[in-house]
Amino acid sequence: MGGPVRAVRRAAEEPPQKAPADEHHPYIPAAQVLPELTVKVFVVGILLSWIMAAANAYLGLFAALTVSAAIPASVVSMAVLRFFKRRNILENNLIQTTASAGESVTAGIIFTLPALLFLGVWQEIGVFETIVIAALGGSLGVLFTIPLRRAFIVEAKLQYPEGVATVEVLKSGEKGGAGIGYIVLAGALGAGYKLMSGGLGLWREAADFARRLGSSGFYLGGTLSPALIAVGFIVGLPIAVLIFLGGFIAYGVAIPTYLATHAWPTDAAGADLDAVAAFATIRSAYVRYIGVGAMATGGVWTLFRLRSALRRGFDSGLEAYRAMKQRGEDTRVRTERDINMRTVLITMVAFVVPLTVLFTYFVTDSFNDLSRIWVGVVLGIVMTFAAFLFSAVAGYMAGVVGSSNNPISGTAIGTIIVTALLLLVLGVPSQVGMAATILIGSTIAAAAAIAGDNMQDLKAGHLLGGTPRNLQIMQMVGAVAAAFVIPFILMLLHSAYTIGSPKLAAPQANLMASIAQGIFGDGIPWDFFLIGVGVAAAIIVADQVLERRKSSFRMPVLAVAIGIYLPFDLATPIFLGGIVAHLAGRRVHREVAREHPESTPPQRVHHVERRLSRGVLFASGLIAGESLMGILLAGAIVGTGDTAPLAIFQPTAYLAGLVILLYIAFLLGYAVVRRVPGTGES
Repeated sequence: MGGPVRAVRRAAEEPPQKAPADEHHPYIPAAQVLPELTVKVFVVGILLSWIMAAANAYLGLFAALTVSAAIPASVVSMAVLRFFKRRNILENNLIQTTASAGESVTAGIIFTLPALLFLGVWQEIGVFETIVIAALGGSLGVLFTIPLRRAFIVEAKLQYPEGVATVEVLKSGEKGGAGIGYIVLAGALGAGYKLMSGGLGLWREAADFARRLGSSGFYLGGTLSPALIAVGFIVGLPIAVLIFLGGFIAYGVAIPTYLATHAWPTDAAGADLDAVAAFATIRSAYVRYIGVGAMATGGVWTLFRLRSALRRGFDSGLEAYRAMKQRGEDTRVRTERDINMRTVLITMVAFVVPLTVLFTYFVTDSFNDLSRIWVGVVLGIVMTFAAFLFSAVAGYMAGVVGSSNNPISGTAIGTIIVTALLLLVLGVPSQVGMAATILIGSTIAAAAAIAGDNMQDLKAGHLLGGTPRNLQIMQMVGAVAAAFVIPFILMLLHSAYTIGSPKLAAPQANLMASIAQGIFGDGIPWDFFLIGVGVAAAIIVADQVLERRKSSFRMPVLAVAIGIYLPFDLATPIFLGGIVAHLAGRRVHREVAREHPESTPPQRVHHVERRLSRGVLFASGLIAGESLMGILLAGAIVGTGDTAPLAIFQPTAYLAGLVILLYIAFLLGYAVVRRVPGTGES
């Protein structure tokens, strides 16, 4: 258990740095070979991929969010595999990898592709287009993670909190209950809390406070989510502070400044909005573009900074392929064997070609205007590079805040803006251009969504000792399997509720359609986008200064950019979780130093990590419990057709939920600092 905990703490408290390969000791040693790609992995993994895809398709269209499937799938997988006499932890990890791939590619599709309904391009869901974009776009996202795996996980050592949490869940189940008590208790708390708030409606799921101060205003709020506190605990205080800083830039500076210098926003009847609605309106219409500009700039800078690591990832893959060709076998240790780079490049070309044909079909108006074939080719090339860029950005962001809070819609917005501008320059008519813009945006969003989520799985595999090649194969299996059910799920939902109606508002897809229309009609707030570029540049300069001074505190630009883009409600519980981790860690360090004054530094580290590992287990349980209950509630909604099938109240207050949440946060810290009689722990 020390390995993943040490990785989490070091990544959270120190800037990323290269480390010798021999420092890594996976749970299953590289020399040990266990069955991985078994029949039960394929069957159970695909079934879970379909289930997660269905639940998240509805939830995303209805509530504008999806539930990361990695940890819930791990728990379900453990339960299913107990019916088999022969099973192992690596099979378990492959099953959850397959399931989470289905969930993540669904998120990329539902946040973008329904925009074609709003633009009038589709009257009904396009089955063929949806399957092609989900399957090939999602698979491209997997292929792009292959060189990124080494750059982000092995060398940069990003945290990937849900990947670490998944490892703790799987290891506890493998050990037959060692530490499972923390997971079970926390899982019950997380699930019960979600049931009482999102299911029974005993309290609101967010606590917010806003006041109008003269011509400006003040806002403070937070999502009442044990899982978000758990994420903050795992990533640690430094990253949590940066996310909170980004939220403050948006809600404490940008929005109040806008309100002070512009007329107060009004509703359709001309009446002034209340303060909470005013902040939400200004964020949605303007300030979120600061985050988009910052994320785009931060993504380019991050790739530039990691150019050497990325090159080494490509080079090592090509070198391994050449060595394998010469010697007739792969000489890398099992835990470093990716799909070989030659296969990756050939497969990329094989996937890009049909996507390019699809784009060409739209930009040539169903091949009626063959003079624009070259535009389709250009779009295919642009899509390839943009997909890799945003897959890298999404992979990095998932390593910072986790997949559940990875703002894929921000990635899609950036893609829509760039693609629409390119089509304008190339002279493509507006209606044709808007359709092509959404298709390319959907492809890149699918790639980025699956890249971010699957980097969590590759992190889990890295810690567990799984074979990367097998993980990558099952990631593509999960994406392709989900692709063949997504359009039919969307058709069912559209027939029953109509996508775009109050019952299925599909807010992200609506936003994508508005952006495409706005660009062709000059409606994008470019001044806010450029402000985001400037903010990112300032953060980059500050981080460079800290680096030159060899400061232990660093400012990775994407962490701040994420905070700017995300609603402030999400940053607050993450920040609280970071505080809990910091306070509990300080107390444990003091106690260990006081009680073991003669011990060596490695011995002290061992004592500290044993205590901290309990917190990671507890945090893992909170994430698992809330995520599983979220999926169960989504299933109940789909099954009953009722948006609140279990609700017994119409929630108006949040005080009870806030008090219970703070108590859960206390229990998370107490799990670390408590003494366990008879264990020899400090």
